Amino acid sequence: MLDKKAFDVQVLHVAPLTSIADYLIIGSAESDRQTRAIADSVVEVLACVGQRPLSLEGTTSGQWVLIDFGDVVAHVFRHDTRSHYALERLWSDARSISVPDNASPSTATPKRHMIQKTTSWKMV
Repeated sequence: MLDKKAFDVQVLHVAPLTSIADYLIIGSAESDRQTRAIADSVVEVLACVGQRPLSLEGTTSGQWVLIDFGDVVAHVFRHDTRSHYALERLWSDARSISVPDNASPSTATPKRHMIQKTTSWKMV
């Protein structure tokens, strides 16, 4: 997400709270076009390591794109849409892992987390 200039990126560890996913990744964009570009980038990067989304929703409107990888679900919002739905409030009991807005892709790599689930690796 950071590679495409997403801001206010957060990782929420929701595994203790739900069986839907282990982690939610939430990021914001300035426009519908940027929202779609961020989502496309996430799908492309994870496809390179053999991870394909189970579901991809919202690319037509670009206001909220949901990318479901099973154990990890990524949400890319246009900033005004994100504030309306406020997923952080909904999942306020989840442990939050903040990602700095000013991190460049090269400095962000150590901040990313590798999650091992059975035999597959997923990058968050």
